Amino acid sequence: MLDIRMIRDNPEKVNEALKRRNPSLSVDEILALDVERRQILLEEETLRSSRNQLTQQIAQAKKEGRNTDEIQVETRKLAERIKFLEQEKDRLAERQNHLLLEIPNTPAEQTPVGADETSNVLVKTWGDEFKSRYHAEVLPHWEIGTQLGLLDFERGVKIAQSRFSVYRGAGSRLERALINFMLDLHTDEHGYEEVLTPFLVNRDAMTGTGQLPKFETDMFRCQDDELFLVPTAEVPVTNLYRDEILDDAMLPMNLTAYTPCFRREAGSAGKDTRGLIRQHQFNKVELVKLVRPEDSQQEHEKLVADAERVLQLLELPYRVMELCSGDLGFSAARCFDLEVWMPSQGVYREISSCSNFLDFQARRASLKYRSTQSGKPEYLHTINGSGLAVGRTVAAILENYQINPQEVLLPEVLRPYFRNSQTVLRSHHECRV
Repeated sequence: MLDIRMIRDNPEKVNEALKRRNPSLSVDEILALDVERRQILLEEETLRSSRNQLTQQIAQAKKEGRNTDEIQVETRKLAERIKFLEQEKDRLAERQNHLLLEIPNTPAEQTPVGADETSNVLVKTWGDEFKSRYHAEVLPHWEIGTQLGLLDFERGVKIAQSRFSVYRGAGSRLERALINFMLDLHTDEHGYEEVLTPFLVNRDAMTGTGQLPKFETDMFRCQDDELFLVPTAEVPVTNLYRDEILDDAMLPMNLTAYTPCFRREAGSAGKDTRGLIRQHQFNKVELVKLVRPEDSQQEHEKLVADAERVLQLLELPYRVMELCSGDLGFSAARCFDLEVWMPSQGVYREISSCSNFLDFQARRASLKYRSTQSGKPEYLHTINGSGLAVGRTVAAILENYQINPQEVLLPEVLRPYFRNSQTVLRSHHECRV
């Protein structure tokens, strides 16, 4: 959520920043509501002062034996007006808060300006030497996965609906191995604390990280309990300390978590209808940082490097793209996407989105720390990114490690999770469909 004081003091600057995202965005209505609400507040305070004076006059008149009927009539009129103003003030505040929750974050100064993904900036590429190293004619991951009995898309649709899938045999083990590998790497080498959170969250949690109210149609909701299936571990992990004030010594706080993720993908009709790229349910390992504002940029860069390390150890070619202002996620001020190479299509596909939200989420979730410098509670900064999306990593391995149409080499760093007994994923009787 944007700071109302910032909007009040610099409306032109805020509007200019928002229009770098979308020319139609503006805080003018929010500002108008704020002016009206503050005028009402001023009138209310004036009337309360007048009512207090009349109350004192009534007390004095009664003490002196004088009639107080006229003063009491005036007092009741003031009370009725004050009650009306209170209701108006609450109505305006509710409307203003609703609009604030609908307004996205302003892009950081470093964020490139552009209307859509065509203006994203290439930061670097890695691993070109690993492209198509094993098999020249690479099958798409959904074909090789089905052929080897690792993936079963038809039965996923049968027991759920489209965009759900079933892993089988070594495919299931590969998914589990990747989850454990990522968690082990981030906890043992990168210094993150692993947490295991609920996979259902309440409305306050979803609002705190920015999924609600704007993106409610993209979420899976349990109507009877008013709970939501998590769209990403970002939601429960960031909200662990909602409405709390952390000690300065606790920062930076680095947290990692595995969760299944559930998204309706309402805006992606017709996109990636085959394979693991765009599913309603998928597994992900998330990285979350709660940091001091002055450490924000440096910690963001560290998180990007931590996510990159997963791809490097798996020897999967990738590139880093900095998103332009028009392609930023709703809550992000700055974002770097990691895109993994998919040789069957000859394209890079997003596998991690690493965002710095500055104090945007912290204001929504009331996430604060007590600064040792000021001694006062201040909003901290939140950062997160996938470390990585597991299903998309499986897809990248199935394509980049194809030896031939019947075999996929198992990345060396994953072999310990197969008890070092397997180096190749191939069709076996027990995992055939």
